[in-house]
Amino acid sequence: MSEGAADGYVRIRLDLSYDGTAFSGWAKQAGGRRTVQGEIEDALRTVTRSGETTYELTVAGRTDAGVHARGQVAHVDLPAEVWETHREKLLKRLAGRLPKDVRVWALTEAPDGFNARFAALWRRYVYRVGDRPGGVDPLLRGHVLWHDWELDVAAMDAAAKTLVGEHDFAAYAKKREGATTVREILDFGARRTADGVIEIEVRADAFCHNQVRSMVGALLFVGDGHRGVEWPRKVLDAGVRDSAVHVVRAHGLTLEEVAYPADGLLAKRQRAARRVRGQVH
Repeated sequence: MSEGAADGYVRIRLDLSYDGTAFSGWAKQAGGRRTVQGEIEDALRTVTRSGETTYELTVAGRTDAGVHARGQVAHVDLPAEVWETHREKLLKRLAGRLPKDVRVWALTEAPDGFNARFAALWRRYVYRVGDRPGGVDPLLRGHVLWHDWELDVAAMDAAAKTLVGEHDFAAYAKKREGATTVREILDFGARRTADGVIEIEVRADAFCHNQVRSMVGALLFVGDGHRGVEWPRKVLDAGVRDSAVHVVRAHGLTLEEVAYPADGLLAKRQRAARRVRGQVH
């Protein structure tokens, strides 16, 4: 995979959001399942009148089925003549062609060295939980998990802080062949908002498959008193999957933001990520 677009092509950055409820995740799948990538690529093919040609997207974070995104980033390499022909009206045409649960907010020519996946410095996710005895606000039910035990947010926050740093997260990840489970968590914590919803926020260079939802599952066990504050770190240090760590449901998770370095550092960041990780999720 090259660091930029091939000769005759222009790399375009897409900033987008989606409600993941009705999607089988980001990535295209066999069997005709509905995916975010598939919807956007189909729309691009239609509005650029590209016939059978599909311009494939590369994304910053491949979200799972049911996971939402507010600040997702992707890129696509378009033939220069296609971009020049359609650039002025492409965003509005995509708005008219895409389903209402996915929106592209910006289409911009990417600077040299940009790669939505490998040039990213970090991804920030928030998992939202409600613990009110009556349940979750019906207007938020698709984005907030209901936990039927009262949660000690201070204990959850303290437990989260013990996982900050660079570690092997094999105990919280679904192992993928040829991919490392070493990741660096930059920030991890929990807070209760004014409306009573608990937000568990984590920021890291990258995440393994199911890592965030597994760590949230561990924090919920701490918050409801089933485990002590020290337990999530003990699980991490053990280095193996613990049957007590549950992967929580997807609908409470939202990818909020992806950050990139200054333009002049993009290529350097991309090369470093490829060398260290090989496969970044």
